[in-house]
Amino acid sequence: MPDFSGRLRASGRVAILVSRYNELITTRLLDGALACCSEAGVPREDVDVVWLPGAFELPAAAAAAAETGRYSCLVALGVVIRGETPHFDYVAGEAARGLNAVAVGHALPIGFGVLTVDTLQQAEDRAGGSAGNKGHEAAVAALRTADALAQLRAHHAPS
Repeated sequence: MPDFSGRLRASGRVAILVSRYNELITTRLLDGALACCSEAGVPREDVDVVWLPGAFELPAAAAAAAETGRYSCLVALGVVIRGETPHFDYVAGEAARGLNAVAVGHALPIGFGVLTVDTLQQAEDRAGGSAGNKGHEAAVAALRTADALAQLRAHHAPS
């Protein structure tokens, strides 16, 4: 029985979708995602960066990117910091739900690098601070999944 395990390597074009809201943090997440792509051997000219107003807009951009058929995977980066109103729950929940719907609907890996935190300090810790860089981790997940899916598709392709 075949065993498919995604490797950290280039398997096509990558789109990184980045929220401008909390840009101080999302820029650091982007740096991590770009570093991961470089480590995996993805040429910089094969990485498209798409800036969006906020995390809520990530699913629409992911759907548009998926519909082009150009990408082997996407990486979604954003930061949602809990406040005093339910806004956090709606934005974070809908971003996650929408990105999942695109990933499943298009069988397209999407690395989920949307931080959902209580404080700015927690966000800083996860964007290259004491908790690592979740942008890098999201890109690893997307690239490894894209490679695993490529292996699966190649194995089951009609001969």
